Amino acid sequence: MQDACTLKEYRKQLREALENDFQRQALDKFAVAYRTSRANAFAGIDAPELIAEIAAAKDEAVDHLQELFEEFKRHAEAAGTTVHLAATAREANEIIARIAKENGVKTIVKSKSMTAEETHLNHHLEAEGLEVTETDLGEWIIQLRQEGPSHMVMPAIHLSRYQVADLFTEVTHKQQDVDIQKLVKVARRELRPKFCQADMGISGANFAIAATGTIGIITNEGNGRLTTTLPRVHVALAGIDKLAPTLHDALRIIKCLPKNATGQAITSYVTWITGAVPTAVGPGSKKVHHVVFLDNGRLAMARDPEFKQVLRCIRCGACANVCPIYRVVGGHKYGHVYIGAIGLVATYFFHGREKARNLVQNCLNCGACKAVCAAGIDLPTLIKEVHARIQDEEGHPLYSSATGALLKNRTLFHAMLKSARLVQKPLTGGTPYLRHLPMFLFKDQDFRALPAIADEAFRDRWEKIRPRVENADLKVALFSGCVQDFVYPEQMEAAVAVIASKKGVSMEYPMGQSCCGLPLMMMGEKKAGRELAAHNMNAIDAQGFDYIVTLCASCASYLKHGYKRLFKDDPAMAFKAAQFAHRVMDFSSFVRDILGLTEESFAGPSKQVTYHAPCHLCRGLGVTEAPRALLRDAGMEYLPAEEEDVCCGFGGTFSVKFPELSKELLQKKINNLKATGATAMATDCPGCIMQIRGGFERDGTSFEVRHVAEYLAERLKRK
Repeated sequence: MQDACTLKEYRKQLREALENDFQRQALDKFAVAYRTSRANAFAGIDAPELIAEIAAAKDEAVDHLQELFEEFKRHAEAAGTTVHLAATAREANEIIARIAKENGVKTIVKSKSMTAEETHLNHHLEAEGLEVTETDLGEWIIQLRQEGPSHMVMPAIHLSRYQVADLFTEVTHKQQDVDIQKLVKVARRELRPKFCQADMGISGANFAIAATGTIGIITNEGNGRLTTTLPRVHVALAGIDKLAPTLHDALRIIKCLPKNATGQAITSYVTWITGAVPTAVGPGSKKVHHVVFLDNGRLAMARDPEFKQVLRCIRCGACANVCPIYRVVGGHKYGHVYIGAIGLVATYFFHGREKARNLVQNCLNCGACKAVCAAGIDLPTLIKEVHARIQDEEGHPLYSSATGALLKNRTLFHAMLKSARLVQKPLTGGTPYLRHLPMFLFKDQDFRALPAIADEAFRDRWEKIRPRVENADLKVALFSGCVQDFVYPEQMEAAVAVIASKKGVSMEYPMGQSCCGLPLMMMGEKKAGRELAAHNMNAIDAQGFDYIVTLCASCASYLKHGYKRLFKDDPAMAFKAAQFAHRVMDFSSFVRDILGLTEESFAGPSKQVTYHAPCHLCRGLGVTEAPRALLRDAGMEYLPAEEEDVCCGFGGTFSVKFPELSKELLQKKINNLKATGATAMATDCPGCIMQIRGGFERDGTSFEVRHVAEYLAERLKRK
């Protein structure tokens, strides 16, 4: 990626990427196919259990990297391999260049290696006068184009066969057909002499088995084996995190990696190499064999309790496969060497905060990467943690720190919202939307209609609608979040009606509650976020309630998981946060699983409705069936939409910071909803309603967008 010094420059690059129609279509097609292929590949396998085993094994190895290195070195050198440990990327490059010089190397063939991309090895070797040829088809293509990979597993996925045919025509000085099989044959014909003539082969290593001094390489092309066998010198470059105690640990990963990477049952080639194998062209009829382990901050990361989990990564690239942002802008604008969610984190550690500064802000926090990670890495949390660290190191932007100061002061924040309600009237034109905004302030937000502040906040309506219940069986605290309190209070009223339909449930609305704090986490304002979380836990005494129910999926997920993370280093507050989180439940789960409302509770004519699954509900909380079942129980004809669980592009502050991407993702969602044939949509998140309803309004399409609670409330049997 061409470096962008400012967020404004980075956004310009993103807009240019959005104009690449072929790339967007190719990535879209792959993303849709990948979901099915991955599901089929894991059929009959307990994927969560396998992933948990990989995570546990990797964590154990990460805690003993130095010991594993010494064990590998002892066994490998006994088998004739020379083993090195490079502290930095530059040192690794220098070691490999020195090996080449000592062995009279002039030409090098290279198998695909992300670690070599990390160190920029090719540039170093070429500066030393060596000829380096990439032999993986995709890597060779991007080498010829003088650009980096756009995916860790499929480096040339962004290119069409027409672009490749033009490139090969230029390289071979002969017009080439656009037929893919013919282009593969051209590549094979051009590369085969390189293998035969090369003095050195350089590969990566997916595994380094400490117990035997063996390296393992998994590939889909035969180039890996040719690179490691034909030249008289072979050097393997691998991150020290690739060390594994035994072959069993590697085989467990092999069982998962190809399935997670491309939806394959297994890769075409699995190669194991132990020691300096016999070869006729080597000195003493033995291959010169070296393994270079790269530290480059990994050993320090292994001691970081927050970020050590990054070293679990098995480089499958799945986090990019499912990322909504990667789908629309591609890897060259969504990473620096390492692509996708893992790249947003790794860039900070391996290539510095200057390269990571803008990238880490470009995250929806949708959780798709975490849900698919083969090693169970909490990528969304780590991305936001990197963002927070960068701001702590460089200073917090004024808008960010000001927002933090505002949100943690409930009195000031609510006073501002109520004042906005009074001054907005000239802007609404008598509608629920802000029709006459000064567009010089909101010029990038015109892809959706923005809602107006409600005439009366839910907190101001509460005493008038509050059900009075004596001898309650259940005590429930309602948490509204700021949007349902001040923008969509009708959603909260609907929830009150639904919950009140079940006898014996008392409800309280603690007036001291404020914003859940998720926007502050998204902005990297951890200190203000902790203060706000503590405020909410004081405002809602968890010990006094059986459940804390919220209609906002994002609030529910953050209250349940985020508060515990905020106070993990404070034992007393961590205990309080755990008690609080234990009682938090989303509305749909509470109504179906606790209240037990069924179809007998509802009446009315059938109505066709589709559904959008909020990211923080389906992935953050793992709730998928409850809202759909409630819609069916309430007499709705549920029409499934394509990619219901793909983000709508809101992401809170993300849609303000990256409106171009938010607009693109919203349009995909609207198109999928329209394709169902329904004219109504239900969901469990007010932020998603704001985004999707605003998009339909701006689109001029008559399409009802409401909260599940509203559909249930209007269909309750009247007593």
